[in-house]
Amino acid sequence: MTKIKISALIYIILAIAFISLSPYFFDSYGMGILNQIAIYITLAVSYNLINGVTGQFSLGPNGFIAIGAYAAALVLLSTDQKNDLFNLEDPSPIILALHTNSFILALLMAGISACILSLILSFAVFRVRGDYLAIVTLGFGIIIQKLAINFPSLTNGSMGLNGIPLFSNLYWTGGIAIISVILILNLVYSKFGRAMKAVRDDEDAASAMGINTFWIKTLAFTASAFLEGIGGGLLVCLLGSVSPEQFGFEFTFILLTIIVLGGLGSTTGAIIGTILIVGGREWLRFLDEIQIKIDILNIDIHSMPGLRMVVFSLILILVMLFARRGIFGDKELNSFFKNKQCSKKEYK
Repeated sequence: MTKIKISALIYIILAIAFISLSPYFFDSYGMGILNQIAIYITLAVSYNLINGVTGQFSLGPNGFIAIGAYAAALVLLSTDQKNDLFNLEDPSPIILALHTNSFILALLMAGISACILSLILSFAVFRVRGDYLAIVTLGFGIIIQKLAINFPSLTNGSMGLNGIPLFSNLYWTGGIAIISVILILNLVYSKFGRAMKAVRDDEDAASAMGINTFWIKTLAFTASAFLEGIGGGLLVCLLGSVSPEQFGFEFTFILLTIIVLGGLGSTTGAIIGTILIVGGREWLRFLDEIQIKIDILNIDIHSMPGLRMVVFSLILILVMLFARRGIFGDKELNSFFKNKQCSKKEYK
């Protein structure tokens, strides 16, 4: 085992140790934040694959997360629960037939559902590029949300679903986050990952070099959607409920902010960006409490609802002014997955 591999193994061991010891140092509130951070790491590194590594400006991850969330919720709810929950219309026979008590199968169902949908969509969305691709994928995310509202026999409409088993804990969310990071990094620094970067840098030149750009973009799109679907399944099993309002464009905006702050193309940056965004929003929550006073230059400033996001936004603006390529740019923490010189055989 090389020195580089040992270095990466140390990071994995440290992450596992942190997950194992966290229940002894954090209360339920702190554990809830850690679970959210772990889920958002899975979502951010997968979203970074299509946006940062492959350079395709997709604005539709909220749609895939919603698909995964509803798929996991519907297969985990029992038939009796569905009959009790569906008040607007009777549940579809297909929905009633779907059930499993296995959390792993539910997550796989969530990921596969999002992956299949992304594969179908790829034939349409990759007919365009750039800003047009962003508009198409943005429309897809909105369509998924509206379909969830207007098909109550499948999703219970705007009333959503609750009573979902709370399977998600830090062992699940953190473990899947670690696996997601390893999978993404191995993909990024494989020959397929180098092809993705070539598409990002110059799609026409990559095509002229013999790279099947449509297939490469589709690979990135489906791989990203698969992990986003799993992340959606983890999220609903952490919250215990799901509704269409959870998956508006704001969800995509948060993920986009995370990967831009961390550095487009950097998986390490996506992880750090998640910790800063998700953790930072909670750390600044005290600013929204009316009772607290902040003493600045002997002037008492009463905190107010919304002040947290104002301060947080100002911090983000300052960071981006002084780090325009993000915190990590397109670099990683170490060279475990160091990009090697690609030989001609790799592209044959």
